[in-house]
Amino acid sequence: MQNKPGALAQVCSTLGKAGVNISALLAPEAKGRGKLRVLVDNADKAKEALKAARIRFSEEEVIALNLDNRPGALAEFSEKLAQSKINIRYAYATASEGSPKATVIMAVPNIAKALTALGEQTI
Repeated sequence: MQNKPGALAQVCSTLGKAGVNISALLAPEAKGRGKLRVLVDNADKAKEALKAARIRFSEEEVIALNLDNRPGALAEFSEKLAQSKINIRYAYATASEGSPKATVIMAVPNIAKALTALGEQTI
């Protein structure tokens, strides 16, 4: 995605018009071009819409976890991964103020191994 006014709006509008809901998004600052990471409710519809709009994209699997929204919860889960020698390539998270749960998105080299280490299922 180009780092210019309207770039994020174009992607979000394209997905919205296709009826695709965005449940998480990461758009780090980048000079020139950057990667927009989006977790959607329907990957097939998202791919079709982005192709039709000629927006370049790639797809990768991630782990999406619902953790307790409390101090130390993310530390506990990331420590389990560290003990299993699993690197976290990137992660992002969000929670509404006062919400009992936080959503955490993690990219790891081996999802099956990470889920076993965490004792969790994806959402």
